[in-house]
Amino acid sequence: MSRHVENRTGQQVDRRRSGGLRPLHTLAVVAVGVVGVLVAFWALSFIAGIVWGVVKAVVIVAVLAAVVWFFLGRRHR
Repeated sequence: MSRHVENRTGQQVDRRRSGGLRPLHTLAVVAVGVVGVLVAFWALSFIAGIVWGVVKAVVIVAVLAAVVWFFLGRRHR
């Protein structure tokens, strides 16, 4: 679709009406969205994995400390 508009000199010029994104731009926006979602999931799973690893290490150290404290405490009584 085109429409006629006048430029500064008064001549009529055909201008195409922009009805939204061009197909290539739409494809680029979708690609950036998909890549963004994948990166976000990767980053969140990476962070969650680190946090989960720290929690497991703290629990293991706490259990070992409790066992050692229990056995050493019984020996001194």
